[in-house]
Amino acid sequence: MALFDVLKKRHSIRKYTGEKVSRENLEKIIQAGLLSASSRSLRPWQLTVITNKEILRAMPGCRTGGANMLAGADACIMVTADPEVCDVWIEDCSIVMSNMHLMAESLGVGSCWIQGRLRTAEDGRSTEEYLAELVGIPEGHRLEAILSIGMPAENKPETNIDDLRYDKVRTVE
Repeated sequence: MALFDVLKKRHSIRKYTGEKVSRENLEKIIQAGLLSASSRSLRPWQLTVITNKEILRAMPGCRTGGANMLAGADACIMVTADPEVCDVWIEDCSIVMSNMHLMAESLGVGSCWIQGRLRTAEDGRSTEEYLAELVGIPEGHRLEAILSIGMPAENKPETNIDDLRYDKVRTVE
């Protein structure tokens, strides 16, 4: 599938069938993250792949409204980074998340970006504190986001190019 087609088809998928994502497809999604561009090639990120169903069912509590899809996901990938390695770790992690999200779409796998940085868990702690206790976060790392992954139980229409918001484009000649 050509990149432009993937971009038009890509949507956040929050409902999953329960069918397993193949190990090969999960590996390709991880590789897409690891292939990401990084400022000065410092790669400050760490990917934590979670496939344990008990942990996945406990993860929705990490966010007040917005993480329920984790309970039905086949897997998720938590993206953290060491801010001491690179001053633009947030941007670097965002590129990783985008690459994995697009790769999932290209493989017919559903995914959803769940923001973690600056978010609150249902119990009042930060999302980062909640997940540090539940699954651990590498020493010195900060949480950026989580990508839920599963076989899609919903189909969303391709984005119509005519609906793009060209009012958001400013041209200087």
